Formats: sequence, structure tokens, C-alpha cells
Amino acid sequence: MSTSRTRLFCIIGDPVEHSVSPEIFTRAFSARGMDAAYLAFRVPSERLGEAIMGLKAIGFAGCNVTIPHKLRVMDHLDWIDETARVAGAVNVVKAEGGRLSGYNTDMKGALLALEGVQLNGKRIAIVGYGGAARSVAFAISSSYRPKEVVITGRKLEPAESLARCLSRVIESRAVPLEDLAELEPDVIVNATPLGMCPDMERAPVDPRVLRNGMTVFDLVYNPMETKLLKLARGAGCRTVGGIEMLVGQAAAAFEIWTGEPAPVSEMREAAKEALGAKRAK
Repeated sequence: MSTSRTRLFCIIGDPVEHSVSPEIFTRAFSARGMDAAYLAFRVPSERLGEAIMGLKAIGFAGCNVTIPHKLRVMDHLDWIDETARVAGAVNVVKAEGGRLSGYNTDMKGALLALEGVQLNGKRIAIVGYGGAARSVAFAISSSYRPKEVVITGRKLEPAESLARCLSRVIESRAVPLEDLAELEPDVIVNATPLGMCPDMERAPVDPRVLRNGMTVFDLVYNPMETKLLKLARGAGCRTVGGIEMLVGQAAAAFEIWTGEPAPVSEMREAAKEALGAKRAK
């Protein structure tokens, strides 16, 4: 039961109905015997600044930040970690001593999800250009030496903007989404919400892009197997679901907030149970 001493945490985004972060962190706090509670708040883009100041005024200890706020939330923080500054996106905020600090744990989560996937010397195509796409792009570029990282999406201008930023550290360019098949990428990363529950019958790329032997990583975790992953599996691709990145970034957030090791196995189990429950509804 919550008391006046209960530490409060939350996730903010739009939408947040799909999120299983409340289940993940509630399980984590319980596993560590902590007096803490976690909530989810839908925050429209035009109310982001008010929401951040409201959380600070009420005394929330921290929050996760999801689509579409990972870039703009940086304008409302007192300090930003170097990793988040390099990625240009924040997905974790910690409140301490009247100051709000921003971190990026998506990068760590992405690297954990991609463990075992050969990325050196490969052509990697990232679909999307928002905060999640930036995090994955810079995570890969800081830890591997791919042949090139291609940014694509429905709009070319923001894809070109991200590619220019990325080209400072790795070979990178932007291409129209309809030209992706001609490039024959070795790895495709979906960093858009396309295919996310409840709109589960959409895929972010034309199925003709998929071919035997490539790796397809979908950051969407609800459902656990998206339309894209089903198509990829049918085409003989290696598939990586979003749940490992979800749990990896959540574990890193837990450690930032609490200073204690995260109960990763319990968090992963909570995520799977929550996603299973949502699928059954």
C-alpha cells in the first residue's frame, strides 16, 4: 500500500496504453523490497513541458519517456548525460535535489538485444528517425564497424537530418523507403511504432525487401511477434523481438534510479506475463 513515503515513478508518452512498464517496474520494486509505485500517463506533445514541471512539483523520483517525447523532453531538463547527448534522445529522467537529469538507456538495451548478431562490415538499414532510431543508430556505430548505416522512413528530410548527424562517426546516408529493396541490407531495424498493438497488421517495409539470411530487429514489443517479424521469419530471416531491448533499457533505468542491481529475470518474466495478458484480451 502506498504511503507518504512511497517513491513515485512513471512513464509518459502518447500513446501509453500499450506499455507494460508499470508491470515491469512494479515487479522489480517488489523483488527488491522497495516502497515505490509506478504509473503510466498519456501526455500530448503540446502539454509535455507542463507535465514535466508537474511531475517535478509533485515529487516524482523519476520517469521513463517514450514516443513521441524522447527528443523534446531534453528542452525541459537541467542536466543531460553524455550518452544521451550523443544520441540526441532521452528516455529516462531522474529527479534529485530539485534537478532533473536525463539519460539514454535505449542504447544499452539495443546492444543487449543485438548480442550475437554480426554487424561489423554489414549494411544496416534503420526505419525511422525519432528518438529510438537515433539511439539504435548511435549504439551500433559506437560499438561496431558496419559497412554503412542507412536511414529511411516515410519522410526523407528527417531521415537525411539523422544521417548527417550519424555521418560524423560512421558512413551513413538516407534513402527513400521505396528504394530500400535495391540496397539489399544485411540488417533491418524497425524503430517506428508501425505494427504496434492495436494496429498489428501493418509492416513498416515492403515484404519484397526481406530475404533469406538477413536479420530483422523490431523494436515494437507489443505484440511480441509483429507482422514484420512474421513476414521476416517466413522469408528465412533471423528475427529479434523488442522485448529484450525493453527489458535491457528498463534494467538500466532501475539502476539509475535506485543505485541497486536490477532483478533482470523478474523484470523479463513480468514483461512476458503482461504482454500475454494484453494479447488475451
